[in-house]
Amino acid sequence: MKPNLRWKAAVIFTVVGLCLLGLFGFRKDVAGDTEFYLPRSFQDLKRNLADRINLGLDLKGGMHLILQVQVDEAITVETDQVVESAATLLREQGIDFEKVRKTDPMTVQVVGIPDEQMGATRTLLRDTYTVGTVHLTHTHPAGYTLTTLPGEQNGFVLRLTPSLAAQIRQETVSAAVNIIRERIDSLGVTEPTIAEHGRGEWEILVQLPGVDDPNRVKDILQSTAMLEIKLVTDGPYTSQSDALAQHRGILPPDTMLLQASPQAHDDHSHPAQWYLVSRPSVVTGRDLRSAAAQRSFDSPGYEVAFNLTREGAARFGPFTERNVGRSLAIVLDNRIQSVATIQSRIDDSGRITGTYSLQDASDLALVLRSGALPASIKYLEERTVGPSLGADSIRAGLTAIGVGFLGVVAFMLFYYRMAGVNAVVALVLNLLILLAALAYFGATLTLPGMAGVLLTVGMAVDANVLVFERIREELRLGKAVVTAVETGFDRAFVTIFDTNLTTIIAAVFLFMFGTGPIKGFAVTLTLGLLANLFSAVYVSRAIFEYILSRQARPVALSI
Repeated sequence: MKPNLRWKAAVIFTVVGLCLLGLFGFRKDVAGDTEFYLPRSFQDLKRNLADRINLGLDLKGGMHLILQVQVDEAITVETDQVVESAATLLREQGIDFEKVRKTDPMTVQVVGIPDEQMGATRTLLRDTYTVGTVHLTHTHPAGYTLTTLPGEQNGFVLRLTPSLAAQIRQETVSAAVNIIRERIDSLGVTEPTIAEHGRGEWEILVQLPGVDDPNRVKDILQSTAMLEIKLVTDGPYTSQSDALAQHRGILPPDTMLLQASPQAHDDHSHPAQWYLVSRPSVVTGRDLRSAAAQRSFDSPGYEVAFNLTREGAARFGPFTERNVGRSLAIVLDNRIQSVATIQSRIDDSGRITGTYSLQDASDLALVLRSGALPASIKYLEERTVGPSLGADSIRAGLTAIGVGFLGVVAFMLFYYRMAGVNAVVALVLNLLILLAALAYFGATLTLPGMAGVLLTVGMAVDANVLVFERIREELRLGKAVVTAVETGFDRAFVTIFDTNLTTIIAAVFLFMFGTGPIKGFAVTLTLGLLANLFSAVYVSRAIFEYILSRQARPVALSI
């Protein structure tokens, strides 16, 4: 064998060995981690292959959800925090005022400023809210417009600008995508699809292959886990009507009526009650640094302990110091979880108590750690794909690939005779490399991805046809066999490369702008075409060269 053929054979056998190792030499352990494992039986081979090829939602079964983020809730939270921060800021600067109130979701009024302090108040509010307003993790160059309060009362009006409102809506959707992704990752779902969906409708697409507990996933996804700590202004009341009757049917300004869980009171012995609490929150889930489930100190079961960030503690400490002796309510998703009396200053920690099970407390801590959704979500579409339906899809897809493969093999052997065997070997190697690449990269195989595999088979044969027809043309011109093979491969390579490259470019755009199933098609098509450049050109040529090298004087070629 010629030295260059030895090198080519070494490269080919190395590639084949790595492909077989990637497909059959690893499997997942009990913890879900990949470990090296050489198969000892046919069952081991099947298990290793199943562990290495990740199947998509349409093949494995699972959940398909389209969620809509209620973005206007985030705007309400934004202006609520401005109410609280503006009141705190005015107190710290020694400016007298009657009240800070919100008249609509985008407007905040500061009322009752003394005449001599109007100028200082205008400067303070302008520098704080119109030059740079902090929301989430971004700084907006222009947050609010500032105007003088009309009428006889001294004061100012802060109104959210349309540009900031649009930015908050977009940030809310982006934050919701990231938070949902963190929650799903914590559940250990393999290859989920979580992305913005639609145009201008604030929707999120969620696809979760292989989910075996859809109800738990839905509970974790739809829980906004909006943690808020609010000051209790009155209560408890035995019912909502009782609370309204005590206030003649009209609640005091900047307050809201919330129902408490049965375990919310200090001694955990009261039935479900209602409390009147301040509408602005002292701190919210944005101020949360950590959360963890722990065994309850006061009752059987578990509770959730949380710690606040430095900024949250900086607000919480002075607030609790001013309100010693009054009650605080820990509110989760607009339902009071705990009510406790402030005994002394509290800086950076707290507990959500109740009769939680370990899993409930762990799920709640998970949701809090990943971050509160900036707004609630609404289910627009929900589909569950059963494993049996996925198995039917796999069976149908494999049947299509098998029939297509056998048809191609039969044609190549009939039309190109022994050279067709060369094409079949290259085709098998192409499929082997494609599957191994999916395993090594951890890509997901979807039903459209299986269509991409079938298309790859056709394009791989197309490359062989180009080469073989070029070799036939050179032989008709009377060239020697060796020269015809060399010239055929050299001249066909440019055409094969251009064809595959243009298709790969199209597949890249499909991957960039397509959704999950379309991306699966683009991935398998791209990997298959790259494998085709190696198998149909490099491997096929090496096989021809090996056959011709075994002949003393090559005079004929079965093609």
